[in-house]
Amino acid sequence: MGGHTEPRTHRGKERFPGMTITYGLMEKLEEIEKKDPTLAQTRTKCNVTNLLKSKTGAVIGVEYTDKSGKVHQEFGPVVIATGGYGNDFKDGSLLAKYRPDLLPLPTTNGDHCDGSGIKLAVAAGADLVDMEWVQVHPTGLVNPKDANNKVKFLAAEALRGVGGIMINAEGQRFCDELGRRDYVSGEMFKSKGPFRLILNAKASNEIEWHCKHYVGRGIMKRYNNSQEFAKDIGLSPDVLKKTYDDYNQCAVEKKDKYGKKFFVNAPITMEEFVHVAIVTPVIHYCMGGIKVDEQTQVLDKTGKPVSGLFSTGESMGGVHGKNRLGGNSLLDCVVYGRIAGLTSCKYLTE
Repeated sequence: MGGHTEPRTHRGKERFPGMTITYGLMEKLEEIEKKDPTLAQTRTKCNVTNLLKSKTGAVIGVEYTDKSGKVHQEFGPVVIATGGYGNDFKDGSLLAKYRPDLLPLPTTNGDHCDGSGIKLAVAAGADLVDMEWVQVHPTGLVNPKDANNKVKFLAAEALRGVGGIMINAEGQRFCDELGRRDYVSGEMFKSKGPFRLILNAKASNEIEWHCKHYVGRGIMKRYNNSQEFAKDIGLSPDVLKKTYDDYNQCAVEKKDKYGKKFFVNAPITMEEFVHVAIVTPVIHYCMGGIKVDEQTQVLDKTGKPVSGLFSTGESMGGVHGKNRLGGNSLLDCVVYGRIAGLTSCKYLTE
């Protein structure tokens, strides 16, 4: 994956690993709820509006509204796991405050990633960390029929991992496709779009389900050969052939002017079928968030824990430095999610 100097992630047989992890946890939670509702309850279509605090400043619960607008309260330690602020474009936006330069970009984040959990924590006394570090991912997928949609579907890093190459409007490579996300995005800003991600037959077959999924959504197109692809985008086949030939030579010599070291599923030829998608830089992941200690306890501005308040996942900051590597968000969520569960339970029972 991008930015890795060695193969260091595991991708199982499942189609989307994040979905597999999430469903596993959800199914277990539902099993616990069914067996003993006093141990766990899920409330959907609810909106937490306030963190409740004791006279000593400890967080003791939440206030929330249900789908009918009725106000409720629940008491106990609180774990904030509401995601980042990658779709926070409203008044009081965290993006506007910390990264106004990114506001024109589209995002891969849904409406739920509005930073609301982070803002609740701040109101309860939490400190923040690394808020200026927002990751721009190079491969948000552009739907030609809805090109201006602010929310883009993400082209999985796996597409470049299996050997996808990227070209600019002139049909030329312009970067190491397996460079860090900030590097690839930066090179796109220096070059001329539209940018396209191309997978040859071998790469397509290795990640076949993804390709079919994207084609079905209308955000990727399959061509019988690259002459057909070149004609469709108004590019000379000779230009595309030279790009392919240069890339194939780099793969043989293991020497690339952009520094690429892994040439998976090369060579790419004009005669084989290809999958192609238009891609664009997108706001993707927030490295910044709520400041916590190693036990996920939320810290205030003096570095002391805010009693009863914990955070994990993307709402928690300070884990990934300036730029998260692919694969590490799932690791982050699983590891720190488990720690948050253990620590909050211990707090509850002490």
